[in-house]
Amino acid sequence: MSNALRADVVIVGGGLNGPALALALAQSGLRVTVVDARQAAVRAEVGFDGRAYALALASQRLLAAVGVWPVTAQPILQVVASDGRAGEGASPFALQFDAAEIEDGPMGYMVEDRHLYAGFLAAMGAQPAITLMSGQTVVAQDLGQVTLASGAVVQARLVVGCDGRASGTAARAGIGRQGWSYGQTALVTAVRHARPHGGVAHQFFMPGGPLAILPLAGGHHASIVWSEEDRVAARFAALDDAAFLEELRPRFGDFLGEIELAGARFTYPLRLSLAQTYVTPRLALVGDAAHGVHPLAGQGLNLGLRDVAALAEVLVQAHRRGEDIGALDVLERYQSWRRFDTTTMALGMDGINRLFSNDNPFLRGVRDLGLGLVNAPSLRRGFMRQAAGLSGTQPKLMTGQAL
Repeated sequence: MSNALRADVVIVGGGLNGPALALALAQSGLRVTVVDARQAAVRAEVGFDGRAYALALASQRLLAAVGVWPVTAQPILQVVASDGRAGEGASPFALQFDAAEIEDGPMGYMVEDRHLYAGFLAAMGAQPAITLMSGQTVVAQDLGQVTLASGAVVQARLVVGCDGRASGTAARAGIGRQGWSYGQTALVTAVRHARPHGGVAHQFFMPGGPLAILPLAGGHHASIVWSEEDRVAARFAALDDAAFLEELRPRFGDFLGEIELAGARFTYPLRLSLAQTYVTPRLALVGDAAHGVHPLAGQGLNLGLRDVAALAEVLVQAHRRGEDIGALDVLERYQSWRRFDTTTMALGMDGINRLFSNDNPFLRGVRDLGLGLVNAPSLRRGFMRQAAGLSGTQPKLMTGQAL
């Protein structure tokens, strides 16, 4: 179409993975259009609501490489994982990770959604090779082409779906999904607490699901990700703030002193969801559009950013060699790099959640023993490097290198 907008790559989805990929590609000479269903101004105007991400150290290095870092963040200096029941305290076999043991810096950072998106928006605005079309939805797509509800058409050599678990990009391409529900819902909010958190993140495994207490910048706020069985979570979600806080207190404990709600409350049904393929001719899927995992250990965004780093490296190398970046053989290099890793991580998180989200006495003994064994220095260091994203074959951006 003669009146179509043109780009090398069109990215559908403007949350976090989409802008990260756009910046990586634009800095390497590719023209990128980002189509975001939400208005940029609406995303940018969100105040404190407690939603935050645990960014692995490798993810922070990627953000620095694409010009988004620094943003307001809280370094994660320690992680404490324990097993127990509400009101009874934790098992004595708690697992503790200390960032000082890996010598690379903090294991990661807690960054609020509002700060992270603002950083991406500013970086994209400063990059002339990126066109951001916010408040626009895709209604149709063909090989390398998307049609928007406004009637505008964008033609590119490659379409990338960064539009979440309910990816319209994947659905329009006929890509199915496999997975199952966990029968759990995540209750997400934030609390203000009397004592400083000291940069320590806590993961408390309870029969109904894990409770993550994640330190936020400033020292006296924490993001809460509390997973419960669906019916229990629905009952808690329906409570007013005072009653909800009364249910949270015995699970949270008193180690940080008195707590009070400080953010909005959100609910997210939890399920495992894996796309049958990450690529087809002139199309690739990234992040939750390719794989949705349990929020345990906060690896969802980190897996997505590893996708971004791998896909960007594959595309930039192909572009420099004069290859067609939308050709299936090029895109399959990305899939072969990422699919095994993401599937292994998804199933690993699935197994850990199933092991810990029950009250079986035998399994309680097994997992407490396992927590004790992992405390061995060599195993603990290996787990820490894995959580920080420092193990395995690293895409360049995850090491902080430019493409």
